[in-house]
Amino acid sequence: MRRFARHSLTRRLVEAVLTLFGVAVLVFAMLRAIPGDQITATLGTESAALSPDQLASLRDYYGLDKPLPVQFFSWLGDIFTGNLGYSQRAGESVLAMTESALPITIELAILATIVGLVIGVPLAMLSASRPNGARDGVSQVIGLLALSIPNFLIAATLLTLISKYAHYNPNAGEFQHLFANPGVNLQQMMFPALVLGFGLAAPIMRTARTSLLEVSTADFMRTARGKGVAPMRLRVRHLLHNALNPIITMTGIQFGYLLGGAIVVEQIFSVPGIGQQVLVGMQQKDYAVVQSTVLVIATLFVLVNLLTDFLYRVVDPRVRAS
Repeated sequence: MRRFARHSLTRRLVEAVLTLFGVAVLVFAMLRAIPGDQITATLGTESAALSPDQLASLRDYYGLDKPLPVQFFSWLGDIFTGNLGYSQRAGESVLAMTESALPITIELAILATIVGLVIGVPLAMLSASRPNGARDGVSQVIGLLALSIPNFLIAATLLTLISKYAHYNPNAGEFQHLFANPGVNLQQMMFPALVLGFGLAAPIMRTARTSLLEVSTADFMRTARGKGVAPMRLRVRHLLHNALNPIITMTGIQFGYLLGGAIVVEQIFSVPGIGQQVLVGMQQKDYAVVQSTVLVIATLFVLVNLLTDFLYRVVDPRVRAS
């Protein structure tokens, strides 16, 4: 059993490393496939007036004169030493930029996940309690709306409404970090977390509803009902507890998505997170910022998936036994 567990862990780690290597190759190739480079992004149309010697000097300065495989493995080698590169446009290392932006995005993802679970799981339990009834119909409509309406539209509408009618824009001033000013920080993070959490609630609700309906027809549920188990204990201890695995899976996937997929919402609410860092880097053709930041996001996504697998074993004894 222990040998199998070690083999499974080794296999997952190898898969994680191969996945990250594939992401590194993909983002490196895609950046080079986009027309233009750091020189044209920096100088714009003035780059056309450069002499061959000036162009060659700038290409050497940015490391663009080396063959692509050399550029790739040079960057990858620096990653292993903790050097994520240097942003010429920002005038600081990518590691310092990421250390500042990443905690903000993680905080936003955690808050949005909490909102998504608080909305999605109760709606799923309400829906599953009366399948094909009025409760189920209302829950399904809410879930469909959350899936159909884009986050950027909800974010823009919400920001417009609170600015116009409440004369309040929490993100108008300088962004405050959580430990520097918790009160202002939570005000600034509340609305983007609500927008992302509402979108997150839909897949959680649909997944939880399916899982709850499947568990509700199991033999042990009929036995528990026959023994007269209290309704609240039946729903929470027996029904929800045994339906957690798919919910954990969906929550983990969506949390990993939020680490890199909240770019537009961060932009609308002026949240200086990791998504905004990637967006600015792409606009400026800052290769070091984009490729290293995307690799950091991919690494976190892989770690979240591994943590999700670990949580299976914590909440479900059947997984530990297998």
